[in-house]
Amino acid sequence: QVQLVESGGGLVQAGGSLRLSCAGSGRTFGSYYMGWFRQAPGKERELVATISRGGGSTAYADSVKGRFTISRDNAKNTVFLQMNSLKPEDTAVYYCAAKVTTTKTYDYWGQGTQVTVSS
Repeated sequence: QVQLVESGGGLVQAGGSLRLSCAGSGRTFGSYYMGWFRQAPGKERELVATISRGGGSTAYADSVKGRFTISRDNAKNTVFLQMNSLKPEDTAVYYCAAKVTTTKTYDYWGQGTQVTVSS
């Protein structure tokens, strides 16, 4: 079992950058596949980016490709989401999540961090 805590959200102007962090508990953080999701008001939750257990494989939603970068530091039990060239449509609550297998279902979720991009 792993507990996840996100941080780094805030208010930023369009074109700006933010770096989200997700700290995980436990000694087996490196055994989890990790993902970042977001949910805007009135919209469904969207998968933003994923990263493999060792960090060698990543994937992104088309809407953020080329602007966001997911990475992880297993020694520090942390996964990051670097967000550049932010747009107002990136405004949402961002969640990190962990799963044990490669199935679509994520097993553990953080509480979320708000990102607001002003125009």
